[in-house]
Amino acid sequence: MGGCFSKPKPVEVKVELSLLEKEKEVDGLSPNGKASPFADCRPNGALGHGSDDDSTPLPLYHKPRDYVEASVCHVKDLENGQMREVDLGSGRALLIKEHGEFSAMGHKCPHYGAPLVKGVLSKGHVRCPWHGACFNIATGDIEDFPGLDSLPTFQVRVEKDKVIIRANKQALQSQKRSKPMARCSAVINSSSGFSHVLIIGSGPAGLVCAETLRQEGFTDRIVMCTMDRHPPYDRPKLSKSLDSTAEQLRLRSMEFLQDHDIELLTEKEVVAIDVKTRSVTFEDGLRMEYRKIFIATGSKPKPMNYKGKDVTNVFNIRTPEDANSIARLANNKNAVIVGTSFVGMEVAAALTDKAHSVSVIGIESVPFKKALGEKVGKAIMKLKEVVLKSGKVLRADVCVIGAGSIPATSFLKQSGIHLDSKGFITVNKMMQTNVDGVFAGGDVVMFPFPPRNNKKVNIPHWQMAHVHGRVAALSMMGRATDIKTVPYFWSAMFGKTIRYAGYGDGFDDVIIQGDLDELRFVAFYTRSEEVVAVASMNYDPIVSRVAEVLGSGKTIKKRDVE
Repeated sequence: MGGCFSKPKPVEVKVELSLLEKEKEVDGLSPNGKASPFADCRPNGALGHGSDDDSTPLPLYHKPRDYVEASVCHVKDLENGQMREVDLGSGRALLIKEHGEFSAMGHKCPHYGAPLVKGVLSKGHVRCPWHGACFNIATGDIEDFPGLDSLPTFQVRVEKDKVIIRANKQALQSQKRSKPMARCSAVINSSSGFSHVLIIGSGPAGLVCAETLRQEGFTDRIVMCTMDRHPPYDRPKLSKSLDSTAEQLRLRSMEFLQDHDIELLTEKEVVAIDVKTRSVTFEDGLRMEYRKIFIATGSKPKPMNYKGKDVTNVFNIRTPEDANSIARLANNKNAVIVGTSFVGMEVAAALTDKAHSVSVIGIESVPFKKALGEKVGKAIMKLKEVVLKSGKVLRADVCVIGAGSIPATSFLKQSGIHLDSKGFITVNKMMQTNVDGVFAGGDVVMFPFPPRNNKKVNIPHWQMAHVHGRVAALSMMGRATDIKTVPYFWSAMFGKTIRYAGYGDGFDDVIIQGDLDELRFVAFYTRSEEVVAVASMNYDPIVSRVAEVLGSGKTIKKRDVE
């Protein structure tokens, strides 16, 4: 496949929920007259089931001026299971009514700022409409990922049928909070060659692992090492926002890590692990011993053979410097993208308002065919104008390789840590490898996935890496927990976002609702008679709603969506 991109015409996007309103009218029944699996989780909360606990009060400070108090509605303005965004003057809050009790918390998802009022309220938590993160309505704690922060909660009381919220002004402004973390109590010499926990990789798996250990009271030394020169940053944004700096993409600052005694070693590449002596060797010769180790090295670009590997205008997009260079070199020039991966197509879309021309070359006739199916792939392809036929030589002032990736595990080949035939690390449900004290997570692992009868799978999603980091940290502390999550990913191009939840590998049918030509649709992916995944464009919060149903352990049958 090959193609050139023309700039799409501006489109006014309206988010409608006609499908959900229809379901509301039939009182939660599916067409066959049986209770719909969607019945107890509605957008904006209808019929939600939640915790009976009151919202957690903030500690009382001595300065009343730090707080704002406001009457926000009449007690009968909200029905059970409903949410409303309310204004307190100094900021906004999300007001929730469950079982006759009111609670209030931050109204924006701390991940990308999505309005939670448009999310899904069910069983005591709110699920973000954009990327599926979940927050406990009583505590504000993040319960499912992506994202690192929790939400502030505010005091609510009812006086003379008026609902009154009392909130800390700073919390209203920030709309997020970090969970309390323990400090390191061990006496540490920074040049010491020993760490109680050594984390290889500073992506979401490694970072969540480190933060979870501190949140759970771990007081020994934690060292996180990375080949990157920057503190942890939001890598998925690189291909969508090529001009972003490492500072703008930052997940945690060096100051934050230092404040919580998480040591970060940058530009450190591990070349060998000796599991007998429990030690690692770095490329610069440094050797460090560990008690427990978490390997979260992610993936690396699939090697490609091409002439002139020393040229400076061919890139794999791995770092902010790569992205910035691509944007700079493509300015009013000819850009060629090799590969129709999500990353490749995102870069192509991001370059359309910078480059003179953008061409995409791939071996698939339709992009995303394996992941999303031919119909959805063709619909997304309509965002672009295809004018290239095979055999044409393309002039490339800048070339971006987006032709897939492989696990970054070559340094483990002689370690005794088990790798499968493709180089993935195999782990159990606690993220443990075959070697005592060695854990792994993120893109590098094959792990048992409960919805598929614990079949070993690889799910290289940003969101899933967060989950692995948390499970590994709890396992290290002897608090084994199950992987309870629904895989969730998203891709953005030309101002439109596609959302996807579930594990659709091996789907045998796709049920489309909505309008593919208008790019306002929801696609349900089925295996036999069961819905295993869902994707949508301009149909929020349907993907989060399906994620909520799948996450509760319910099965969605083909007939439920037909």
